[in-house]
Amino acid sequence: MHDAPPTHSPVRSEPLAHGLKQRHLTMLGLGGVIGAGLFVGSGAGIAVAGPAVVVSYLIAGALAMLVMRMLGEMSAAMPASGSFSVHAERALGRWAGFSVGWLYWFMLVVVLAVEATAAAQIAHAWVPAVDQWLWVLLFMVVFTVANLTAVKNFGEFEFWFAALKVTAIVAFLVLGVLAVLGVLPDTGPVGLTNLTGQGGFLPNGWDGVVSGVLTVVFAFGGLEVVTIAAAETDDPARAVGRAVRSAVVRILFFYVGSMLVIVTVLPWTAQRAGLSPYVKVLDSIGVPSAGQIMNIVVFVALLSALNANLYGSSRMIFSLAERGEAPRGLLKVSGTRGAEGSASGGGVPRRAVLASVAFGFVSVLLNLEWPDTVFLYMLNSVGAVLLFVWGLIAASQLRLRRRLEREAPDALALRMWCFPCLTWVTLAGLLAVLLLMLTDDAARPQVLWSAAATALVLLVAVVRERRAKP
Repeated sequence: MHDAPPTHSPVRSEPLAHGLKQRHLTMLGLGGVIGAGLFVGSGAGIAVAGPAVVVSYLIAGALAMLVMRMLGEMSAAMPASGSFSVHAERALGRWAGFSVGWLYWFMLVVVLAVEATAAAQIAHAWVPAVDQWLWVLLFMVVFTVANLTAVKNFGEFEFWFAALKVTAIVAFLVLGVLAVLGVLPDTGPVGLTNLTGQGGFLPNGWDGVVSGVLTVVFAFGGLEVVTIAAAETDDPARAVGRAVRSAVVRILFFYVGSMLVIVTVLPWTAQRAGLSPYVKVLDSIGVPSAGQIMNIVVFVALLSALNANLYGSSRMIFSLAERGEAPRGLLKVSGTRGAEGSASGGGVPRRAVLASVAFGFVSVLLNLEWPDTVFLYMLNSVGAVLLFVWGLIAASQLRLRRRLEREAPDALALRMWCFPCLTWVTLAGLLAVLLLMLTDDAARPQVLWSAAATALVLLVAVVRERRAKP
């Protein structure tokens, strides 16, 4: 089953390949969300919340975990290359599927520019003789080629990228725990001094915890790609169920465990926004070349995100084209699938890949030439889109769960916990985060610009739907 039937007549299209394996999807679920936002961005959360950043990550991680469980429920019951865009269309109407699909696509291709530029900055620092723009071009070409060939190439890239990130996190946790216990050479037991000193566990009160949530919640973006990729496995329903089950709790462990180690080993006042707290900890326990090691991990995390975003954006726009919500020319699929489901590179939506990477190139150019003007406005316009997408996922699950219970209860292989209470709690939590962002001077522009972009897409969706009516 490639796609769930939409609520209107679809455009005929060739099927995508089934070249992804369970190991690809499982590792994508584990490592896809571990990125520069954790390795570097977590310093900003510690700076505003202190040791209580652990609570901030628990709250933000719980929201992400609930959203992922809801998305997993729908994707296991109705696997689709467009994932939550297809679910929103089935639950709420064409306007919802159109809106969430285009907003998510736009978000991915804009964020793609940030990742490509940041990776190029690191590479340029290593090899100054190569200009930054050449590094950007190299990364974009390499991952475009990888995504234009067999989908298993994307899966292999992500498998090894994610494996390296997971290994780095596990090694950090082991070293951190040994440092806390005073087992490492030239170290003594740390105890709870850094958790209770320097103003206590809540040095900035609960306001600091709330500010921490606003800072770290977006680091959990990226989990959605797992449910998009599931449609290109041999058994989508089973694959996405296993990936979601294995991902959510372990991701919380990685994030919250890392933060607990960081604020226990070092005083929270030693951290600075924009600097990796991981480097600080590794330096403090005597790991040689800690900065370069973490630079390599961040570099891999950025390339991983770049690869995943290019994949996710191409599949989303392909799904939109399937449902007549994007140009039909994007439906062209390469070759024919072999017995192994794309051994020769067939079943790949190459035009959708090229359309996504083309806009990605435009975003990169804007980021290189006008980072503080034109590109900043684009970045702000997608700054809060992830929360809007999560909100529509929750709203879709509310309606589809009841429909599935009536019409196809056997399809509910993976169920949302404590339905519908936790779904409503999630919606309330997302609304609270948005309202709190409006009260924050730094976050307010993102909410306003993202709301304007969302309103524009909704207007287009409503106009298109009215014109389609006889």
